[in-house]
Amino acid sequence: MSNEPPVVTKTFKKFEQQHILPIPENERSGTNWSLAAIWISLNMMPLTVITGAVASGSYGLPIGWSIVAILAGNVIGAFGSALHASQGPHLGIPQMLQARAQFGYLGASLFALIAFIMFMGFFASILIVAKDSLLAVFPEFNSTLAIIGFGAVGVVLCVFGYELLSKTMAWLSIVIGLAVAVSMILFWTKPEVTSQRAEAAFTFEGFFAMLAIGIVWQLAYAPYVSDYTRYLPKGTGPKAAFWGTYLGLVGSSVFVMSLGVLLGAANPENPLAALGEYLGPIGMVVLIVFAVSSALINGVELYSAVMNALTVMQSNFKTVITSGTRVWTTVVCGAVATAIALLGQGDFMTMFESFLTLLLYVLIPWSAINLADYFIVRKGEYSIGDLFAPDGGKYGKWNGVGLASYGVGLVAQVPFMITPIFTGPLAEPLQYIDIAWLVGFVVTAAVYLLLVRSAAAKRAVLQG
Repeated sequence: MSNEPPVVTKTFKKFEQQHILPIPENERSGTNWSLAAIWISLNMMPLTVITGAVASGSYGLPIGWSIVAILAGNVIGAFGSALHASQGPHLGIPQMLQARAQFGYLGASLFALIAFIMFMGFFASILIVAKDSLLAVFPEFNSTLAIIGFGAVGVVLCVFGYELLSKTMAWLSIVIGLAVAVSMILFWTKPEVTSQRAEAAFTFEGFFAMLAIGIVWQLAYAPYVSDYTRYLPKGTGPKAAFWGTYLGLVGSSVFVMSLGVLLGAANPENPLAALGEYLGPIGMVVLIVFAVSSALINGVELYSAVMNALTVMQSNFKTVITSGTRVWTTVVCGAVATAIALLGQGDFMTMFESFLTLLLYVLIPWSAINLADYFIVRKGEYSIGDLFAPDGGKYGKWNGVGLASYGVGLVAQVPFMITPIFTGPLAEPLQYIDIAWLVGFVVTAAVYLLLVRSAAAKRAVLQG
């Protein structure tokens, strides 16, 4: 009896039916432009601005060095995410579901749960920053109502699924791109802004901290890039998925974060407020665009949260996933994330920086294992049917090699970690330059490849 999962052969243009199932070739409506538009528009939001403002506002770097650190971090981090994205057209399944091949049917659900928490965190964070954008223009507006309203918009988009999300992102990438471009040009013409950090001194600690933030910003996309590249026709190939993702992510991130650097220099306490303070009515319009676009963009974050929630449910509770399951999961997840945003409106910047730092340490080992397995060990050859088999098929329920490698990778980062609650013993000798991500990636990939080859050698001996 075949383990191949059932597929829906009818094409649905408006309401998504496939959820976590492989996308049939006749339903792959994605294009290079629609893919790039998703990643461009995803970064065109106030949360990206706030992240860029950390460089000049929190770390006190000069404007020039802030932009260099942002550029370097995004260029490095996006390379990993784009490699993950190249898997989508070939396999046709969500990114974290594919982790069943490296960690087992049940083992992968641990990482789907981690990714689920991450996306829920981003959904809540975007709601808070969207609310701040709106209140910067209309200070009397009820913040609770704003968050609930923006959350509802994201839920509605997510309920309809990929088709509506893709078309929305394509239009948004144009509208918000123009708004950000106008803001950038106007700010660069204001010497009272560009001279704000003229006396600031370069610091290795600040530079590498911002470099790490740029890397984790991009790697945060890794757990869901294939959620969208799986809609590209298989004939499009991995190169189109790679470059569409890479250029879209890097170009938009650096562009918007650079605006954040200027805003952070102008107003370190409230970077978004600097738009209205320095650009007047134009700045107010940009803030409104940011607020509305964030609500729309958030549908993408919720969509991937739901994909991971469904993966966990199918793996652990033998739930039969239907379109109805996806819709109700979307509503529940959206409501929970909105409640988190309502409760987390206080010291947002401190919480968000800590959130980004922890994400980096958790995602790095998973990314190293996934890329090593896909490109070196299996060279893209996976049994899709076995990935959906309740007993794990050829991949099993728990993969000790993958799980052990991940554990080693996490431990390897500990001596180098720099977080608000813990700093590793080797951080001070390295002048608090965060290299934990680099150590974690290299160690994890090396351990995984060694253990895979060792296991293969033992099997050969037993069979011989």
